[in-house]
Amino acid sequence: MSSERTKSASGGRSKIWNRVYTCVFMANAMLFLGMQMVNTLVAKYADHLGATATIVGLVSSLFALTALIFKIVSGPSIDAFNRKYILMGAIAVIAVSFFGFSISDSVPMLIGFRLLQGCGQAFTATCCLALAADSLPADKFGIGIGTFTLAQAACQAVGPTIGLSLAQTIGYQPTFVIAGCCTMCGVLVVALIKNPIREKKKFQVSVKNIFAREAALPAVLLFFLQMTFININSFLVIFANNRGVMNIGLFYTVYAVSMLFAPTTVGKLADRFGAVKALIPAMCLFALSFLIISFSGSLPMFLAAAVVSAFGYGAAQPAVQTLCMKCVPESRRGSASSTSYIGQDLGNLAGPVLAGAIAERAGYAVMWRTMIIPVAVAIVIVIVFHTKITGVETAFKERAASGER
Repeated sequence: MSSERTKSASGGRSKIWNRVYTCVFMANAMLFLGMQMVNTLVAKYADHLGATATIVGLVSSLFALTALIFKIVSGPSIDAFNRKYILMGAIAVIAVSFFGFSISDSVPMLIGFRLLQGCGQAFTATCCLALAADSLPADKFGIGIGTFTLAQAACQAVGPTIGLSLAQTIGYQPTFVIAGCCTMCGVLVVALIKNPIREKKKFQVSVKNIFAREAALPAVLLFFLQMTFININSFLVIFANNRGVMNIGLFYTVYAVSMLFAPTTVGKLADRFGAVKALIPAMCLFALSFLIISFSGSLPMFLAAAVVSAFGYGAAQPAVQTLCMKCVPESRRGSASSTSYIGQDLGNLAGPVLAGAIAERAGYAVMWRTMIIPVAVAIVIVIVFHTKITGVETAFKERAASGER
C-alpha cells in the first residue's frame, strides 16, 4: 500500500521529468528570474530615493533576516499542509512585494515590502526543494536535485542583466511590475500540479519540526560553504576594481554558464559512487578558486576562478542539499529542507561580517586566502563523518526499496 501511494504521489517515479518535477522546476525558474531582476535593482532604487549607504545595505539584506525568522513556521507548515497551495501562496506574496516596490515612493515603504519578500522566501525555497525531492526516483535523486539548480544558474546569468537593462530603458517602477508578473506566472504553473498523496503531520511549531536533527550534519556543511561563497557577491567587485580589472561582471556570467554543467556532473558521481567521493573533490576545487582569486590581477584569471568555483561550490552545494533530503523520510522533508536553508542563512549573515573585518585589517588578498579555512573545515567534517554519510545513503536506498522513501 505504501508503495502504491508513493507511486501515485508522483505519477510514477520512473523518470526525473515527471509532471510534478517539471512544474516545480519551471515555477522555480520564473520565481528566481523575478528575484534576480529585483535584487539587482532594489539597492540602487533605495539610493535613488535618497537612502544613506547604511540604509541601502539594510534594504539589501533585510529580507534574509525575515526569511530566517519565518522558518519557525515554514518547516512545520510544509510538512503539515498541502505543499502545492503553500508554494502558490508564498510565490504570490513575493510577487505582491515586487508590485509594492513599484509603488514605493519612500524608503520606509521599500523596507516594508522588502520584509514582505522575506516572508515569502521563507517558504518558497524550502517548499520547492521538498516538492522536487518528493517527485524524484530514488536511483536518480542526486542528479535530480543537481538538475533542479540549473534554473537558478540560468536566471543568475540573465536576470541581473535584464533587470538593469529594463530599468535604464523604461525605469524602475515598470521593471518591478514586469518582475512581479514573471513571478506570478510561477503561481499558474504550480496550479498544474496534481495534489500529491503523502503522509502528513499535525501542524506544530517545535524545534523538531523546524530543525531536523538528522539533517544537522549537512546543514553544518552548508553553513561553512555558504559562509565562504557569500563573499564573492559581497567583495569581488571591490577587489577587482582595486586591482584595476574591468568588466568583472563577466565573472558571474561565466560562473552561471559553468553551473549549467557542474551540478548534474557531480550529481551523477554522487548517485554512482556516493556523496563522500563526490563532495571532497568539489570542495577542494572551491577552496582552489579562492586561492586563484587572491592572486588574480587580470580578467582571464578571474574567469578561470569562476569556472573552478562553479565546479566547486556550484557542485558541492546541491550535493549537500541532496544529502540533507536523504536524511529524513518523505513526511519530514519540509523540516529537512528548512534545516538546510537555516545553515545557509546563518552562513550568509556570518560570512561578510568576518570577511570584512579581515579585509579591513589585513587586505583583500589575505581575506580570500583566510576564507579557505571554512571550506577546509567542511572537508575535514566530511572525512571524519564519512561513515555516517554513507549510512544515510544506505538507509535512503533501503527506504526506497521498501516503498517508504
